[in-house]
Amino acid sequence: MGIFKASTSLWVFGYGSLCWHPGFAYGASAIGHIKGYLRRFWQGNTTHRGEPGKPGRVATLVEEKDGSTWGVAYELKGEAALQYLMNREVSLGGYTTAVVPFYPREGDRRDIPSSIPVLLYVATPASKDWVGTAPLHEIATQIAGAKGPSGHNVEYLLRLAEFMREQVPEGYDEHLATLEILVRMRIKEGNMCMKTLMGEGGSGFDPAAAMLAEAGGAEGQAAEPEERRDTFQFSAKLPPKNLRCANL
Repeated sequence: MGIFKASTSLWVFGYGSLCWHPGFAYGASAIGHIKGYLRRFWQGNTTHRGEPGKPGRVATLVEEKDGSTWGVAYELKGEAALQYLMNREVSLGGYTTAVVPFYPREGDRRDIPSSIPVLLYVATPASKDWVGTAPLHEIATQIAGAKGPSGHNVEYLLRLAEFMREQVPEGYDEHLATLEILVRMRIKEGNMCMKTLMGEGGSGFDPAAAMLAEAGGAEGQAAEPEERRDTFQFSAKLPPKNLRCANL
């Protein structure tokens, strides 16, 4: 982490749960993309969205010469934010780090240059949690049935899909969009309770924040996790009796 301390401003690129739940203090932020990578649900997880013996699947990036991945870049504020991310993504998530150019969306640039270096967390086949490729219908079934300390794997996928659809319409991701359709089919077939899957009323436990607290934290603390919110607009259109358990 020493090389980053020398930088006047450190940015991190989020392409998974960091898009909708960063969980740390940050300054500026911008929507944009990186080049040469595609988002894939090929990383297993037993610390956030799964458990030993029944891992969930979370997003990672795989190199693709002509690929691009859209997400959000955050300007980190303080050492605690970086330590929180190292706990969340490396210690618990099984990711490694890289630095790549980030290209902010034109409307999000403001005082940000047209290209900035960002810290990137990416899993590789060398990761102990790597699960790799599989037919999309099998990945969807695994996601629909996985749950961990941070909540159901379904929540991770659907909140990311909804964020991309609402906030980054120009960044269509066929892999993510297809998985969303298939997972919603599994939810309907299994008569699962959407409210439960999306974590409404849950504790919102954050293992990375817990690790930081146990270690005494760094100077300053990572931001408190934002209150859970469900931004799915269809819920507002349902009659009250159906809001308790919307099986979609």
